[in-house]
Amino acid sequence: MRKKIVAGNWKMNTDYNEGLTLFSEVVTLVNAEITGSQTAVVCSPFIHLQSLVEKSKTSDKVFIGAQNAHQAESGAYTGEISAKMINSIGVDYVILGHSERRQYFGETNELLAKKTDTALKNSLTPIFCIGETLQEREANTHFDVIKSQLVEGVFHLDAEAFAKIVIAYEPVWAIGTGVTASAEQAQEIHEFIRKEISAKYTQAVADEITMLYGGSCNPKNAPELFAKADIDGGLIGGASLKARDFVDILKVFN
Repeated sequence: MRKKIVAGNWKMNTDYNEGLTLFSEVVTLVNAEITGSQTAVVCSPFIHLQSLVEKSKTSDKVFIGAQNAHQAESGAYTGEISAKMINSIGVDYVILGHSERRQYFGETNELLAKKTDTALKNSLTPIFCIGETLQEREANTHFDVIKSQLVEGVFHLDAEAFAKIVIAYEPVWAIGTGVTASAEQAQEIHEFIRKEISAKYTQAVADEITMLYGGSCNPKNAPELFAKADIDGGLIGGASLKARDFVDILKVFN
């Protein structure tokens, strides 16, 4: 049975006190309203992480994730944060390869493969993001792009290690634009990803991998998206900054 996950990516939003207030609201709503076995993951800016880990102990359904981690264990990398540091304060998840990291910071599949290895070595669960741009979809190369991101980013892992990651499909053209891939478009890609995983590993491995949809997912469209056979939850951007919206998305799995 695949794990159902709704992960909130706060990106570079909320100061320290705003973040604590938002998280407290999320935990209160989750504890009061979530009756299923689904998991909430809140991926906050680094400044919040340790405090959110402590606050998350009041709920068995809320876990904490970082938004990035460096590929090296330690060293002279001013301004960076290592997976070991993140793990040391009790964080469970880390987003890797978000399209904004790829676009604005030049992160390549090769680099992300190294980041994935380091995250797994330090007992973090990578939420590994893949997705095509509008130009790539219009050129009908989106399947090739997705396959390359998988092959070069995570298919070097053995089956045991690969089974520990979460895949997030995020069509870049639908992130922060208010445009959402149709449920059929999203399912088509998720199904393609699962078939590629099956071909690389086994059907059993593919059947167990949790895959999330990211890209302007909100309480209105989440039910249709999450009803699709290969979509196991969402990586939520803007809607995760409103406790009510985030928990309403999570409630789809009640």
